[in-house]
Amino acid sequence: MPAMHYTLRWPDASESTCYSPSLVIQDYFQVGQAYPLDDFIQRLREATAIANERVQAKFGFVCSRAGDQLALLEDQVRRWTSHEDARVAVLAFGPAH
Repeated sequence: MPAMHYTLRWPDASESTCYSPSLVIQDYFQVGQAYPLDDFIQRLREATAIANERVQAKFGFVCSRAGDQLALLEDQVRRWTSHEDARVAVLAFGPAH
């Protein structure tokens, strides 16, 4: 199962490189798009759930790294909820190392 990394830009222009155990993340986000926080986290939760279903079907267990990544990004999103028009931009997709 191909894993991948993706790069996000937060409202303060900081960037995060994130992990997905499946390419499904590309079905939920487009490079160059900036997503409102609620939309971003909903898409991310759906993509992570599908990725975990795929991992479980293949290996018999979910990907703990994907769950950890989701929790980290949920925390990051919470930091920005008080900023009215905060958005998260998807900068790139790439292979996992």
